[in-house]
Parts: sequence; structure tokens; C-alpha cells
Amino acid sequence: MPDPKTRWSHLSNNTILHELQLESFEYFNQETNFKNGMVRDRSFRKSPASIACIGLALSAYPVAVERKFISRRTAVRRTLNTLRFFANSEQSKGARATGYNGFYYHFLSQLSGRRVWRCELSTIDTAILLAGVLVAASYFRRDTPDEREIREAADSLYLRTDWQWALNNGRTVSHGWKPRHGFIKYRWKGYNEALLLYILALGSPTYPLPQSTYKEWTAGFEWKRIFGRSHVYAGPLFIHQLPQVWLDLRGVQDDCMRKKRSDYFKNSCHATLIQQQYAVKNPGKFAHYGRHCWGITASDGPGNVTVWIDGIRRRFYDYLARGVPFGPDDGTISPWAAVASLPFAPGAVLPTIRNFDNLRLRERAPYGFEASFNPTFPVKGSPNGWTAQYHYGLNQGPVVLMIENYRSGLLWRLMRNCPYIRVGLRRAGFRGGWLNTAPIL
Repeated sequence: MPDPKTRWSHLSNNTILHELQLESFEYFNQETNFKNGMVRDRSFRKSPASIACIGLALSAYPVAVERKFISRRTAVRRTLNTLRFFANSEQSKGARATGYNGFYYHFLSQLSGRRVWRCELSTIDTAILLAGVLVAASYFRRDTPDEREIREAADSLYLRTDWQWALNNGRTVSHGWKPRHGFIKYRWKGYNEALLLYILALGSPTYPLPQSTYKEWTAGFEWKRIFGRSHVYAGPLFIHQLPQVWLDLRGVQDDCMRKKRSDYFKNSCHATLIQQQYAVKNPGKFAHYGRHCWGITASDGPGNVTVWIDGIRRRFYDYLARGVPFGPDDGTISPWAAVASLPFAPGAVLPTIRNFDNLRLRERAPYGFEASFNPTFPVKGSPNGWTAQYHYGLNQGPVVLMIENYRSGLLWRLMRNCPYIRVGLRRAGFRGGWLNTAPIL
């Protein structure tokens, strides 16, 4: 068992955020094969790598340099090894390839980087990977052979992604493709994390999506008024966060948001505060829910079981996209999901971080807070009930990156300088704010 960690009760907010960033970044130090850049999906020795986790790692290395977690030399070496692997890995219809048509399989072998688990060629996870690739190109701007190679490799990887193929003759992008069965029937339509995907795809100089695909995506939006707040609805908190890890959407609007006199940043502010208000109201009467204990999103859970607790029949779930306020909700809280909302509602998040520390959710966790916990599900000897066995890179990355966006705006600034992002946003109909200004080089 690790040594008990220093409690945060008497530390400043800035010190707490710095320590939480450092602890969360340690995931990428410990769960990465630095020879090829493969990052484990979860903190389990036999776990395969996840391409989304790799994209988050590439995005986190500049933060680690700026915060002096690692040296620039180390970050350059890790980034180069990762980009070289993807540049040289097999792109074919082969069932054991790494990718095809510029896209990559969701899960790859930690050792070889080849496809595992008969998983899909994932369009959204490729988008997250490419976001990290473009962060690297924007950050490593020095005139050295290694940093020039990073920029050239990043450009090549982005430009070879055939977004038009991923339409599969439809109006919106397919979720993915498999060698034997072809395209998955599901498509990215309606408010979800694919906002990032569409901006990247619209900005491509080689295989750009038609602008009509973005309008088709927004056509599936559901506006709801919840607790007096009108916003584009999505139940799980990660949907409101993930695209804005990279996209600075403060004060820029597409046609949909202009009509509502809002923007996606404000929309996520509403979603965050709705989560907090829901926890205060606590209609399911779950343990620990309150003003400083919330964070409901896609996460592990106690398992698919039904248990009678204090005279109430409780249904619990395994891994599931939990949501607010319409559910599903079984009392599982994910601290990382609250932390990743820091830029949207610091007044709600900062006291919540302190409360999670008071609950000793860092005490046994190697990488910041426990990934998720359920105090309603009784576990003998655990005041916090059930706690997740593993950490996930898809959780750790947003903690590091959204804390940094709150502290310095680094990721937003880097991507504002990326010409492909600027073109993608404009082709999607975004106007105003920083988008009307020249990039900061």
C-alpha cells in the first residue's frame, strides 16, 4: 500500500491543482511503453493500449514540460517515438494492422501496436489521437532536427486521414469500421463528443467533409430546460468536456448557438451546475451526494446487481454512461469528471476537490483521486463504499489538461494557433471572439 498522501486542507488552491496535475500525469509516466508510445487503456498490466489515451498523453507532454514534471528533451523523445510508430505502422485492411485509411483501431497491443480484441477502427478515438498529434506540432516549434520531424510527422498523420471515406456514403460520420463486417451502423449525430471530430474533419486540406455534415450533426440536438437552465442536453458530463479539452469555444458561436445567444462553453457551464444542483436535490437519496460531492459520467460501477439497502431496492451497474438528471444513476461518482469541469465552474469545482480529499479518495490511489466510487453500495471497512479497481487514461488526461486550461489556457492557445482547427471552426460556421483575430505565434 502506498504511503498516505499529504492532506490538502491548509494548502492554497493553486498548490492543490499543481499537486493533482502531477499525481494525475504520473499515469502517463507509469502506464506507457516509451519505445512506441502505447499508453494502457487502464492501470492493469495486461491492458491493451488505447489510441485515445495516446492522444491525451501527447497533449499532456507540453503541460508536463511547462510545469517541470519532465524535461523538454524527454517530452521530445517520447513524442517522436510515438509519431514515428504511427507513421511507420501498417495501414491496411489486414485484421492485425494498426489502422486503415489514416484511422486507427481503438485498442492496440501495448508491445506491438497492432489491433487487439477484434475491436473497431474508431473514428472518435482517432480524432482524439489526432488532436494530441496537432498539439505536439503546435508546441514543438524550435528549429531543431527532432522538433522539425515532430511537425512534419504530425502534419503527415493528419493529412492522410480520409474523413470522406468514413462517411460511408452517408450524411454523418460512421462510428467505425471492422475488416470483416465493414462500417458500424451507428453514426455521429446529435450533441456528443464528436464535435471535436467534425472540426478536425472539416479543417482537412486533403479529405475534408462537406459543410452539410456539421449541420446534419447539429440537427440532432435536444435543448432542455433543467433547474432553470436552458442548454443542449447530454446526460454524461464527459460529453460537455471532452471537445473543449482542445477547442477554445469561449465567445465563438456556430449558427445553432447564435440562435440561442449562447456558446458551447456557456453550455458546459450550465451542464456542470446542473450536475451540482442535481446532487443537492438528490432525488435518488444516494449517500454522499451534495453541493461538494458530484460528478456523474461514463464510468465503472459496482456491477450489474440489485440489492436491498435500508429498505430500498437499489439497481447497480457495471461500466455505463451515467447521466443527469434523467439517469441512469446508481450513486456512482467519478471525481475526475468534476475536476475536468474546472474551467466551466471553478466556484463549484474547487470546494469539491477539497471535499474529495477530505473523503480520503487519494489515500490509496496512485494517480490522484480514485477513478470512481459508490458510497451507497456497502463494502465492509470502506467508508466510501465501492471504489474502482483501476484508473483509466481517458480519465487522467482530462484532469491534467483541463486544470491547465484553467490555470494558463495552454491547450486552448496551442490549438488556436493550429491552422486546421481555425479552418475547421470557420467551415462549421463559427464566428466571433478569438477566431476573428490573427494567431499568436
